[in-house]
Amino acid sequence: MLATAGSATADTSVPISVDTVNDTVVDGAHQHLYISGDSTISVVGYDGKVLSKLSRLPQVSDLQLSPDGSTLYAAVTGADKIVAFDTATLTQTGEYPTGVGTAPRRIALAGGRIWFGYGDQWDSGLGEVDLTAHPATVSLDLAGAHDFASTPMLYANPANPDTLVALDGGISNGPIVVYDVSSGTPVIRVTANEGGFYQDAALTPDGQSVLVVGQGHEAVVEYRLSDLQEVHEYAVNSESETVSVAPDGTVAATSLDTENTGDTYVFPGGADAPPSVRNLSNAWMPWGGHSTAWSADGTKLFVLTGSSGAMQLQTVTQPRRYVSKLTADAPATGTRGKTLTVKGTLTTGLRLPAGTPLKVTRTDLLSPSGKSLGTRALHANGTFSFTDAPPAGSKVRYTVTYAGDAAHTQASASDTVTVSRATPALTLTNNKKTYAYGKNVVFTAHLGTTYSNRTVEIWADPYGGDKPKKLLKTGKTDAHGNLSATVTMSRDTAVTAVFKGDARYAGRTVKSAAYAHVKTASSLSKYYRTATIGSTRYRYYHKNTDAVLTTTMTYYRGRKERLDLQVYSGGKWYTTDSEYFSLGTNGKSVVNLGHAGTSGIRARVRTSYIDPSSGDNVNTTTYGTWNYFYFSN
Repeated sequence: MLATAGSATADTSVPISVDTVNDTVVDGAHQHLYISGDSTISVVGYDGKVLSKLSRLPQVSDLQLSPDGSTLYAAVTGADKIVAFDTATLTQTGEYPTGVGTAPRRIALAGGRIWFGYGDQWDSGLGEVDLTAHPATVSLDLAGAHDFASTPMLYANPANPDTLVALDGGISNGPIVVYDVSSGTPVIRVTANEGGFYQDAALTPDGQSVLVVGQGHEAVVEYRLSDLQEVHEYAVNSESETVSVAPDGTVAATSLDTENTGDTYVFPGGADAPPSVRNLSNAWMPWGGHSTAWSADGTKLFVLTGSSGAMQLQTVTQPRRYVSKLTADAPATGTRGKTLTVKGTLTTGLRLPAGTPLKVTRTDLLSPSGKSLGTRALHANGTFSFTDAPPAGSKVRYTVTYAGDAAHTQASASDTVTVSRATPALTLTNNKKTYAYGKNVVFTAHLGTTYSNRTVEIWADPYGGDKPKKLLKTGKTDAHGNLSATVTMSRDTAVTAVFKGDARYAGRTVKSAAYAHVKTASSLSKYYRTATIGSTRYRYYHKNTDAVLTTTMTYYRGRKERLDLQVYSGGKWYTTDSEYFSLGTNGKSVVNLGHAGTSGIRARVRTSYIDPSSGDNVNTTTYGTWNYFYFSN
């Protein structure tokens, strides 16, 4: 059996009641995520709980925080406006109509202005809301010499305040356009076609480069803004989908992950070092919108996965550490005291050196809390192996743990071996014996040689569904290996003796089935005298008087008695009738046997319980005594 464990960090994945994602912005001061989708901005805590919803914002799309974090701006595409909210109170503080039919979709803040991309396809353009004017003014058609074929995706960074980056991302061959906005009027500095169909982008912390992802890009590509020359490629496994850059420049990205080998990439060593890869979603899914964001201090990475009705907020708490994956493989079975071999692998995006210590623990019946077997060294090829002779039988678990380090997450893996144990001798008296109703019967269990456990349990399980199985006694056997318990036999009873085993001897259970008769009595009435015929005492009835038999029998739900009636003739008894009669809840049954109508008739009757014909199998078959009677003149 192979057991695998990945990252053992405090990464979390929690359901979040958000249906769609257009953009995600992190507010570090208030520990909030602002997520736009449909007609709502969801205000979400770091724990995934939706704290508030800013609604009535038809087709709200891009979000931006002011440089001081006090104001959240949102492009409300379906209402042709940009709105502002106070991040402390979540109340609306501003509204900037951009013109009927403009449909602003993308926004960026630079030079005291809200730059916005608006329109659709070839009717798209670049506009601004000048916040330095009082009141604020709105201007359109500021794209300059470039004719946008799709709504421009806009990016700006306070570290480079005179620069605005626009991506014409809706078509192939769509360029990246870099504007100088120092004068308040955008002037194209440089433009270059870098493939188009951009899905997402982010600026570096110094505002000097842009990183882009999208259709046809199996990497995050970084371009220098001064000349739009490519400076880095951060490779991923399939089409790149989203990108975010931490304050220290660490790049994070997601991919379409068509082979389900990992969808979230963090590049702690830059483009020339291997990425740390996590598989946060098992689905092949277009991520949609900007759904990846660093916390303001860069210590956490937030990734939204899933789809409407099944969205998850993934929080990676140690994003710069490489995920360690550890496997452990032990034999399925083993022999106690005999050597077995456990082997496995430790893999990570940043290879660990030979000799890396792995802690080994064995958990078994002798060491239920685990016993350290010391450490084993990782081989140069990332494998490990060790041998052990398990001192205890039953399930033995070997756990291998890598503690992690500054660059790697902790990992643990375990596998279980079923180790053989000897079978102890265990017997129980009185199997298949039958007893009178109410007799107290002693059952004795005898336990043979064991290692450390001498405790036996004795259970009684009465027949019938109305009485539960009951523990009669539990304790250590005496010096002869015996333990006894008493059962009052009112029903057939399955008695079991249970030994739960120890480190060297397996558990064992034995059973005795003991049977109990019912308690029954019957008597005749309406006779006029008694007399002896031969050596047998008879009740005498007049030939036209009915004989009545009253029976009392141990009651059980639905139980019936059987009456057998016989007549004496020619020196032999002949059965004339055999019939079942229901018992009352008091266990009684009164049956009129009728009269002979002729004198000189000798008869006898008895009542019996027949298992299972009497309606149940709770007791064993019990025949009552014969009642003899004679009809005279």
